[in-house]
This record gives sequence, C-alpha cells and structure tokens, in this order.
Amino acid sequence: MRHAFRSLPSLLRLAAGAAAAVLLQPAHADATLDKVKQRGKITIGVLVNGGPFGSIDPGNQQLVGWNPDLARALAKGLGVEADLVQVQTATRVQFLQGGKVDLLIASMELNPERAEILGYAPTPFYRVGGTAAVRKDSGITKWEDLRGKPVCVSQGSSYAKPLAADHGAEVRGYKTASESLLALKGGNCVAAVHDSTLIHPLLQSNPEWSQYAATIGSTILPALSVVWTRKGEADTIAAVDKVVQDWHRTGWLIATEKRIGIEPANPLLPELQAKYRAAAN
Repeated sequence: MRHAFRSLPSLLRLAAGAAAAVLLQPAHADATLDKVKQRGKITIGVLVNGGPFGSIDPGNQQLVGWNPDLARALAKGLGVEADLVQVQTATRVQFLQGGKVDLLIASMELNPERAEILGYAPTPFYRVGGTAAVRKDSGITKWEDLRGKPVCVSQGSSYAKPLAADHGAEVRGYKTASESLLALKGGNCVAAVHDSTLIHPLLQSNPEWSQYAATIGSTILPALSVVWTRKGEADTIAAVDKVVQDWHRTGWLIATEKRIGIEPANPLLPELQAKYRAAAN
C-alpha cells in the first residue's frame, strides 16, 4: 500500500529524472552486477498474494503469475538464471537492503519516500491506482457518488486523503484489506477502496463477490510499478532498465498481461510500447 499523496505527473518526472541520472553514471560494474554475472544467477524478491499477480501453483508449488513471470523474464534478459524468493509486504524492503535479494518485483509502487532509500529502474512496467468495490445495485458510478457516504479502506491507506478531501467520503479505516472488504459485505460501508490489482481479480474470480463490481471506471492516485534495487547500484539499474524497455518495445508485457488474463488491460502498456518503438526508429 502506498502512503505518498502525489500526482502521476510528479511521479513521471521522478522517473524521468532517475533515467537521466542513469545515463550520467560512469561505465563501471557495481558490486551487485559483478556478483550476479559471476554466479550466473540473480535473486529476485516477489510478492505473491494470490490471483493473477502472483500465486502458488498447488500442483508443483511453483510461484506463478505476473510478478514471478516478470522476475524470470528479467533474469533471462540479464543472461542469468532466476532465483525467486517470496517476500512479504512488511519485510520486502529489509530483504533488499539486507542483501537477501538482489532486486524486488513486489507490487511496490514508486513514491519519493521509497526513492530516498532505494534505487530503481526508471522505466515503469505497470500502473496501479485505487479502485472501488461496490454492490452492483448501489447506483454508484463515479467517485463523486461517495460524498457523505461511508467508505472502507485499510488503515494508513494513501487513498483515504483524496477520498475525504476530494470526494467528501466518510472514510473508515480497518486493520487489513480483508477486514475492510468484510465490512463492505457486512453493510458497514458502501464501497471498499484498494489497489486495482486486488479489487479486479477478486471480483472477477470469486463467486462470493458476484453481487459486487468495480463500477467506477477511473482510479485514484495512480502510481508506477518499478523494479527496485539497492541505492547507488547504477550499473544494475541501467542493465535492468534496458530489459524493461525491451519488454515495452517488443510488446512482451502486453502479451503477458493477455496470457495471464489480467483485466481490464492496463492503458500504460500500449502508451509505453508506442514510445519505445518510436525511439528505436
């Protein structure tokens, strides 16, 4: 969950600034890139919370889904094997800073606070915003319809501020997303607002949620998903960023999204595909 109340343009400027900084770095291999090349393997922390963005195959106990697929493709693009390590939201940063993993692809979006303590490849691979789950018969079709009504979120959610300040909602915080969603089903609120990567798979795949839908077409506080590194690893960042740009240029991310069945399609992906294809010509 993100805690920075920032606009998407400011995050795009942050990513663009990081890209410029990468280009200005001297051409020498940092310690992580050296070690990865020497051992022929890179350790990548992935978040696996169930659904298409990451889950455990019950048949072979392998990590599958968007995050694991991107991690394996990243290792392949770097010319090494992938060693995937399952991380948790509360400890993923410590795993990276402490050297238990070399990189993170862990549903951790870009914000200035994180950028102060970690490095990252500036080219994003996804965009995530807040989505509202509501009853299909609620009549709610836009964010303004939440004015004066109780809305459930997780405690500390970055969505609480715009929901209250911009849309006049009566925000109620719950300890976890699960408790927030249960409160929605219990009639304690008219909507539960969480990351789109949580809400859409839940509503599409779980029959217990057949009476609910994401009827508001837009998201709030959209933020960019990036690959995270340790601070100052300029050559690792440059190598990773080249792979991510290739994903966009070739359309691999769009194809992977379709293959996994992630819906609705993320509008950022065709935008960046066009950008990097044009840059290659």
